[in-house]
Amino acid sequence: MSPQVINLFYFIAALCFILGIKGMTDPKTARLGNIIAAVGMTVAVIGTLLKKEIVGYELIAIGFLVGGVIGTLISLFIPLTRLPERIALSHAFGGLAASLVGIAEYYRHGAEMGSIKIAAIGFEVLFGSITFTGSLIAFGKLSEILPSPPITYKFQNQSNILLFVITVAIWIYLIFYPGASHIFYTMVGLAFLIGILIVLPIGGADMPVVICLLNSYAGLAASATGFVLENNILIIAGALDGGSGFILAILMSRAMNRSFANVLFGAFGAVSSESKQKQEEFYAGKVKVTTPEEVAYLLENARLVVVAPGYGLAVSQAQFVLGELAKVLKSKGVDVKFAIHPVAGRMPGHMNVLLAEAGVPYEDLLELEPSNAILPEADVAIVVGANDVVNPLAREDKSSPIAGMPILDVDRARTVVIIKRSLAPGFAGVPNPLFIKENSLMLFADAKQALQEILNNIKGVVSRLH
Repeated sequence: MSPQVINLFYFIAALCFILGIKGMTDPKTARLGNIIAAVGMTVAVIGTLLKKEIVGYELIAIGFLVGGVIGTLISLFIPLTRLPERIALSHAFGGLAASLVGIAEYYRHGAEMGSIKIAAIGFEVLFGSITFTGSLIAFGKLSEILPSPPITYKFQNQSNILLFVITVAIWIYLIFYPGASHIFYTMVGLAFLIGILIVLPIGGADMPVVICLLNSYAGLAASATGFVLENNILIIAGALDGGSGFILAILMSRAMNRSFANVLFGAFGAVSSESKQKQEEFYAGKVKVTTPEEVAYLLENARLVVVAPGYGLAVSQAQFVLGELAKVLKSKGVDVKFAIHPVAGRMPGHMNVLLAEAGVPYEDLLELEPSNAILPEADVAIVVGANDVVNPLAREDKSSPIAGMPILDVDRARTVVIIKRSLAPGFAGVPNPLFIKENSLMLFADAKQALQEILNNIKGVVSRLH
């Protein structure tokens, strides 16, 4: 196939990628945007398969088969409620692919490469390898295979920075002496190690920002792969992925009022035994406990109910019960809205995906500012598994680790019902005064079980919460 025809395929694919990203910026068009992006990837793959450099399709077919099986297994065993874990694994495979391409190219050409090409390969392998192991650690923390709190040791940040500087110095050395193969493979090994070490000290709830950064690294590695292979669509797609991932990480850091340095080096969220004791004293005798029957009564007699979902909703897979509860309340004349914090859950859009899956209308999903505008008018605000994103300390205590973080002002509703398994702190490791406010009621239970009990009581089904 002529290069002009292949470039036409790549142009169509790039256009689809841009339109797909644009579509994903709004919940109403996100599904269409995803489809358009998938079409773009299909067109890009077809265009690549038509290149005259391909001398046989046997290995490519094996790659399709292996990749298809892996993708199918991920979709079957990691549900949408665990979306961040899916994304972390996807980034891991993307980073590994970029790294392996770079290693293969160096193995084939080695010292014959010019400075520009070895610079591109070094960049590709460096960031691809960091993305691979870093994403695997992120997956481990999110899935609780590894401890979710920060894993720290003495001089950790200093040693990690030194190790990265040494690895970059090796990359620069290779640009001038590309034939030093032992140096190249040392760089690869160090890059894999760096990916592990830089993510270990980061708390599980900071993984959204980390995953976005790793997404950016994977995109940059893919773009470098495009330069190495002289593939235009890889350059374009990698640049789009890298740029969008970095912008998303910035937006998420702002939503948490945190800097990149604080996320990457702060070991945020480590809770000491002394801190746990102080929190127990903070809540002692001040928490008002409620029942599903009482919550059902409050909801039935409300005009406006605002639901603030969080990670607990995803953990208990309670989105379908919540969606049904909203429908039943609406049938009784109660207005129900959903207040979505930018970092609720473990990824941007995590709550939107879950609630859309449960059939909640897009127009009922409100972003931070519109949510806060209507919360003072709400008769009942229900917090389902959220913590720091509704913590008034962000407004009231300038010395708090979350001071200045934009939050959902659920405490300004007439009554607040918090559905939570315990009084355990959120990612910041600080107590939440919302739990002991005069207008707050705590319902200690698994989110799905509690919501089902509330729904049963509204429907008139008699049962008891265990």
